[in-house]
Amino acid sequence: ARVIATLPGDGIGPEIMNVAVKVLETVAEGEGVSLRFEEHAIGGDAIDKTGKPLPEETLEACKASDQVLLAAIGGYKWDN
Repeated sequence: ARVIATLPGDGIGPEIMNVAVKVLETVAEGEGVSLRFEEHAIGGDAIDKTGKPLPEETLEACKASDQVLLAAIGGYKWDN
């Protein structure tokens, strides 16, 4: 299976990611391609969980994956 690191981010990002993953799953099934999605924190979501916008775990997972899919990051809550 091809491994895709998904980074939903924050704000509207998780909603976007849910739809993007469904589209990719549908296309992959139609083409006979096996995909595995691994979700990781980035941006405001990661700041809230770890105190860092790009945790080392997320960076390493992205490097180890075949592809990276980023939805959206940023919001007033994390401006400073």
